[in-house]
Amino acid sequence: MSAVAEIISPAASASLPTPAPGGGAEVAALLLSSGVLSEIQFKRIQRVLAKVPGRTFLSIARELGFVTDAQARKALRENRLAVGLGALLIELEYLTQAELEAALEIQRRSPGRRKLGEILTEQRFIDEQRLIEVLALQLGFPQVAPDYASIDRELMQKVNPNWCKQNLMVPLRSGTRPLIAMADPLDRPSRESAESVFGPLMEIGIASRREILDAIATLDPAERSSDSVAPIADSAVVDLAHLMILDAIRAGASDIHVEPLKNRIRVRFRCDGVMTHYRDFDLAIALALTSRIKVMAGASIAERRRHQDGRIRFEDPGSGQNADLRASFYATLHGQKIVMRLLNYKATRIDIRETGLAPRVLERFIEEALDVPSGVILITGPTGSGKTTTLYGAVNYLNNDETSIVTAEDPVEYIVDGIAQCSINPQINVTFEETLRHVVRQDPDVIVLGEIRDRFSAEAAIQAALTGHKVLTTFHTEDTIGGLLRLMNMDIETFLISSTVVSVLAQRLLRRVCAHCAEPYKPTPAELRKLGYTAADTTAGSFMHGKGCEHCRYTGYSGRVGVFELLVLNEEVKSSMRASQTSSQIRKVSMETSGLVTLLEDGIVKAALGKTTIAEVLRNLPRLDKPRPIPELCRITGLHK
Repeated sequence: MSAVAEIISPAASASLPTPAPGGGAEVAALLLSSGVLSEIQFKRIQRVLAKVPGRTFLSIARELGFVTDAQARKALRENRLAVGLGALLIELEYLTQAELEAALEIQRRSPGRRKLGEILTEQRFIDEQRLIEVLALQLGFPQVAPDYASIDRELMQKVNPNWCKQNLMVPLRSGTRPLIAMADPLDRPSRESAESVFGPLMEIGIASRREILDAIATLDPAERSSDSVAPIADSAVVDLAHLMILDAIRAGASDIHVEPLKNRIRVRFRCDGVMTHYRDFDLAIALALTSRIKVMAGASIAERRRHQDGRIRFEDPGSGQNADLRASFYATLHGQKIVMRLLNYKATRIDIRETGLAPRVLERFIEEALDVPSGVILITGPTGSGKTTTLYGAVNYLNNDETSIVTAEDPVEYIVDGIAQCSINPQINVTFEETLRHVVRQDPDVIVLGEIRDRFSAEAAIQAALTGHKVLTTFHTEDTIGGLLRLMNMDIETFLISSTVVSVLAQRLLRRVCAHCAEPYKPTPAELRKLGYTAADTTAGSFMHGKGCEHCRYTGYSGRVGVFELLVLNEEVKSSMRASQTSSQIRKVSMETSGLVTLLEDGIVKAALGKTTIAEVLRNLPRLDKPRPIPELCRITGLHK
């Protein structure tokens, strides 16, 4: 008898309509049997499901207003052991049907009885912390943190550490209702095994697999978790740090995070803008690993209470792999957290035409900004949005025998032959302020400032433009109009901004759909509603998403694509600024007179071409105004199928 049938009487189950296809059958029957849905509502959802494949039963029930989040959560909590983990995650849209099928196939092929939750987190289908949050919030299991002191010794006499490890559980409290910490409380065999030992009245708490294994390991010092690394020699720590950096380079990571937690060291890489788990290490090697990285970075190993910075020049003699890393050491409650940013320290020639700018946007940027003899060109966006890459693409376009280019950067990230590059170093008094005073004496045609940080650097850029120089720099703002407003907020006169700034280019990086597992899909009604579109508005697009494969680590994404917003300050825009109009008014004038395409609109076009997804667009781009129709945006940008 199925889990669903166990909670439905024979008479009731005989009258049930055909359950929802796929993983939604259990949740669908649960909502019906608990009285949350009527049979009429159930059948209507079934009809909608038949017309829009790929949607979940619960999402449609919510959208039709038949079920609220509170009602669904209450029904799941009251019958929480009747729904399988995979079905629950699919219905809550944390997992796709394809991912569940892949995990089940791995489970079938694996020797022994591996738990579904373990496979899902191992394959990166879902983060373990997110899994715990779902089970705790949706099903009402209390979150617990088992450790040596919290394990109940009386209950441990009934079992042994090997049994606990096999079932991924540990007893925490005795009494009439023993509390048992489990990694997967929806795993029926483990639950039945626990009930046979601790009784049917036991209470289940949920903890991460790592916390349970570490707690079990404390019962016997000789018993170590297979996922932990025992304390190792200094030479092994050197190899460990070396391998970690090498793996980050191979994975194409932009950052390495070494984080000391309460019971382990967690190492994560930032790949394609998203944090991914790399490995966990034993807390016993924290000091040795931190000291090794500090030695590599030229930081003080004696200082543990203050934040530090350093620089690592990494070269692997075996493979020839090399990198330049900027290291930051941050004092935290559990020790020093280390973040190493992998800088693109290379002499690769970046072509502005290959940055991802739409054809007509690129044409305007070159003709109305780069080819203008003087003025300030701002490239804006948050950290990690690709500003420096675009900046150097522009520098390479301007770099020739007739042009003198001088830079002031912190640090130099790309080496460009033929230009004078200066890396800021406050330790030897090569400060930003000192460098800017000397730049103008170098007879430059083009001045490149790594970043406008404050009023001093902003005024220096403005003054250089007023004296006939072309200035390229980056800025941290939300969009193009925000760049102008931030300059105004620095108390720089509006007439100076309007007479020197020639263009502002805002950008973001969105994850690219994996080419190996891309498949067509239709935007959901919820996505369309957030964009302000109807289904008819998207018929001109060829939307794609990745179902997940080995090439993309089952994320559906591989690499990134740039999204841009170009504001050219023509006379109409300058007049709007001098008239102190609002940002929305300036944006409207820019769209009508200078061909401005917003970040959201450029993202929509690239999603319509199958390069990224609507989910990425909604997650990363500001939604200020209703976007224009897709055919019109394709015409303005010059992007077509």
